[in-house]
Amino acid sequence: MDDQMYDDAYRGWRASLTTLLADPALLARWQERRFQFAHRVGALLTEAHGGSAAVTGPALYGVFAAGAGLCYVGQTQEAERRLRDLPVGESHHLANTVPPELWERVVVIRWPLLLSEAPVNEHSLAKEMGPTICGLALEHALQVATAPPLNSRRRRTSGDWQPRNLTQSRSRGAIHAQSVPGLTQLTLAAWSALAEMVIPGHSAVVDTGTGRAVSPTALHQPPGA
Repeated sequence: MDDQMYDDAYRGWRASLTTLLADPALLARWQERRFQFAHRVGALLTEAHGGSAAVTGPALYGVFAAGAGLCYVGQTQEAERRLRDLPVGESHHLANTVPPELWERVVVIRWPLLLSEAPVNEHSLAKEMGPTICGLALEHALQVATAPPLNSRRRRTSGDWQPRNLTQSRSRGAIHAQSVPGLTQLTLAAWSALAEMVIPGHSAVVDTGTGRAVSPTALHQPPGA
């Protein structure tokens, strides 16, 4: 897209929002519609589905958007709280940059459930690291493997952006990322499977037990479509 097309699209976006927020009643309608949508996405990400349990505790997650593909990878120790808030955006920046109405897929990995398949020596090591450090290590490994653009640079106080070289990071996650290679490989395999798995349109969610994929865009489809 050239600069002129980009600027035209930006002006079109502003014009559409101006129409949608044209008076107090429309503003309230906009607020209600957006929160209703975000609430539905958060419920699909966290609540029990079919025979699968609710998503709680430590988890990795990533958001895929229309056209851009995988945008962001994160981790949490409280999936039941973070994933509900993720599309609302009250304590997470992602929804302010990429509206959840444009999210094509959200992948969630319950990584502690993969420990039973990991090499035996990694069980005690993961326990010694603790869920916070282990989650950060897996998050770093996944970010390096997938290079999501919103993780690949940081804001600066000058108002612009600075690239982040994830491979040279000295964060806690980066320091421990090589400690659990077996668990890392299991996590990457589970991630790849859910990133490509067909999501039934009628349910907008598929759950494998160790992970879940949700299609927010399916919520835009009329019933029976």
